[in-house]
Amino acid sequence: MTSPPKDFERIVQSDRIDELLTILSGPAGLGLSLENRDSDPMPALLEGFQPGQPLLLDISTLGERIGKLRRGVGFRLVGQGQGGMIRTPVLKAVDIEDKEGRWWLRCPYPGYLEWQQRRDAFRAELRLGMQAAVAVYDRDRGVSGLGDLRDLSLTGCRVELEASGLTAGLDPDHRLALEMTFPDGSIFEVAARSPHQRVDAERGMVSVGFSFEDLNLEQERRLWFLVREVEREAARTAGGMRKDLAPSSLFRRLAPAPLRANPRSRFPVPVMAEKLAPCAGWLDNQILVLRQGQHIDGAQLSRQADRLIELWEEDREGLLFATRCLDREPLLVRHGLGVAVHLLDLARAENMPRALCKALAAAAMVHDLGKALLPPNLLALPVLDARQYSWLQGHVPLLMQRMDDCGWLTRPVLDAVVGDINERLDGSGYPRQRQGDDLSQLARLASVVDVVDIMSRQRPGRDPWSVTDIYAWLDRNGARFDRRWVNRYRDHFGIWPVGSLVRYPDGLIGRVAALDQRGLPSRLRLPAADGGWLEAEELANREEPEMSLAAPAD
Repeated sequence: MTSPPKDFERIVQSDRIDELLTILSGPAGLGLSLENRDSDPMPALLEGFQPGQPLLLDISTLGERIGKLRRGVGFRLVGQGQGGMIRTPVLKAVDIEDKEGRWWLRCPYPGYLEWQQRRDAFRAELRLGMQAAVAVYDRDRGVSGLGDLRDLSLTGCRVELEASGLTAGLDPDHRLALEMTFPDGSIFEVAARSPHQRVDAERGMVSVGFSFEDLNLEQERRLWFLVREVEREAARTAGGMRKDLAPSSLFRRLAPAPLRANPRSRFPVPVMAEKLAPCAGWLDNQILVLRQGQHIDGAQLSRQADRLIELWEEDREGLLFATRCLDREPLLVRHGLGVAVHLLDLARAENMPRALCKALAAAAMVHDLGKALLPPNLLALPVLDARQYSWLQGHVPLLMQRMDDCGWLTRPVLDAVVGDINERLDGSGYPRQRQGDDLSQLARLASVVDVVDIMSRQRPGRDPWSVTDIYAWLDRNGARFDRRWVNRYRDHFGIWPVGSLVRYPDGLIGRVAALDQRGLPSRLRLPAADGGWLEAEELANREEPEMSLAAPAD
């Protein structure tokens, strides 16, 4: 809610207006508050501005409230900066446009701004050596993350989180639970939303701005204390120790910081999965990067592809197995890595040049990330009607437009693995319904790897399929896929592929970690409750597995 007009100072100087608008267009972001509505500001993004020219806003997160703006309801843009609250006068939309799945609003350039000094807008920053852990819980979706507190105010905080399934799925409209633990062992719990995120791709971290919600009187009092203590300790340690300030009891280490939660999996996570995790973390970050209007980082993509090849050369079967052990990451990340590793493995088996293998793995890692630019509710639908399916197809050109920084990827590879991976020989694919001889051998190969991986994973409204059922489905749909590559895939990975779940006649269930020369499991990972590994000698006296199973949710 905004404060009464009398509390605000009117800013009319053009250079000062530009300065405050620059703050609103920065990482701290802004909110859009409907006129005469008793509600909190809604997240929006100021894409940029030129003095005197209409403002351009991304309002994709507003949902059904976009209709009110189209009907002429006035609004203010509000935000924080320079120790105070910034807001525009009441504005009205000049134009609202739906473009490539995002909603854009143009409104007049404000003739003035209003600024109100607010103590509760002050953010106390934790200096070097001051540590506080923050656990973030999304209880509805069953995911969590842990990071470090960077600053704190009466209205929110900034937390640096490790990239995870939670960070990639951050939604400004979704309510989260925060639990801050300070060195003295004291804990502060609060509900919050995450309107702002900024990616640090080099470090694999995400800086998240949280806005607190539904504070009661006791929480407000506690926040005053915490902010004051953080500010005092920061002042005490700034530029050397200030002897006139006593150390804050809040930062006297009496209890260890909480450990980051281990992935919850039926099967213990092997070392190779830990080595693969940084690649997954980077892909998580790229989802946020894309949603913030940026492009795929070509230099980092090259490094991640090199890392995949190094891991493959270190332990081929270990890497294949690891693609089934990641369970904290979103489907887009798990699927991208699964396709990348299996496509790389087939390419190496075909003796393709190393540079081509690297390009194929790189393109496969990101091939589906354009879906991150689509509305989340569209991706959650188990069945799509004709209009929704057409909308879904837009993820391919959306991603292709964001690959400008990946000039080292050759156009044939980019077209095959990103542009044509969803095409089919009979013309039933998308986005261009290419068919037959129009599709390269690389595109035909990639489409087989892609469909096998996605059908083996849990998806919205769809249970995973067993390898046996997937192979049977490919046989029934022979007109859609290149028979040579279907057979080559089956011959190469076998009927009990590494990573698949199998059951033996005596009821033993395990995940295949290695195969012998006959294509039979020679190493099996048992569920955590049943022990560790079964090696070749322990499997030699058993009969062949009786069937492959649909794997549980990854």
